[in-house]
Amino acid sequence: MNTRAQHLEAFGRLLDIMDDLREKCPWDRKQTFESLRHLTIEETYELADAILDADVEEIKKETGDLLLHMVFYAKLGSELPEEEGGYDIADALHSICNKLVDRHPHIYGDVEANDEETVKANWEKLKLKEGKKSVLEGVPRSLPSMVKAHRVQDKVRGVGFDWDHVGQVWEKVQEELGELQDEVKAPTVNPDRVADEFGDVMFAMINYARFLDVNPDEALERTTRRFIARFQHLEQAVSKDGKDLAEMDLAEMDAYWDRAKKELG
Repeated sequence: MNTRAQHLEAFGRLLDIMDDLREKCPWDRKQTFESLRHLTIEETYELADAILDADVEEIKKETGDLLLHMVFYAKLGSELPEEEGGYDIADALHSICNKLVDRHPHIYGDVEANDEETVKANWEKLKLKEGKKSVLEGVPRSLPSMVKAHRVQDKVRGVGFDWDHVGQVWEKVQEELGELQDEVKAPTVNPDRVADEFGDVMFAMINYARFLDVNPDEALERTTRRFIARFQHLEQAVSKDGKDLAEMDLAEMDAYWDRAKKELG
């Protein structure tokens, strides 16, 4: 592994390259905070894919890509006048360092916290003391819905707003399923009410996943990937047998599907 001096040298090299690109490259000169935003989101998802694939080499590359974006944002910030909030990479780094020190009084102060839940609860209380009016202020509006629901539940848990045990959560899931079925079977079906109740079921299931220590987004991603692999295996097998998937009935497709499950697991 590299030494601290080598880490600093590599980071300095990236800063120098960023200066060169911003000055000399037509594409890099054109970029703004807004134009980089969607590219940063894309890079974040590429890192997420690499993590799900357990591909350490790709994780390394995607980490570098995201670091480039952070340096790029700091470069753009340094070009703003001070009265418009201009900042540079040192300001950004000191900002996160100060936050980490302030939010970890059990490390840098005299507060005791011997387990993860206490640390998280202290974190939320500290944020409220910093002037935030709600523990939910830090949840990004543009998060994917499932991730947002999980994050919201986790945050309110930090201030004690939570079920006592997993059995209560499962009862809530069953209650919400019953309410959904009531709406589906109503003499006059109201699509908005069905959607609301379906959302309640999903929210309750995400809560249940949290109590089972399962990340619902990752669990669904794994299931979806497994489905894709099995279906593509089915398609290949059907094609190899000289058949047309569109002309097969469900019973025939189910036979291929069962075979795919056995062969792929």
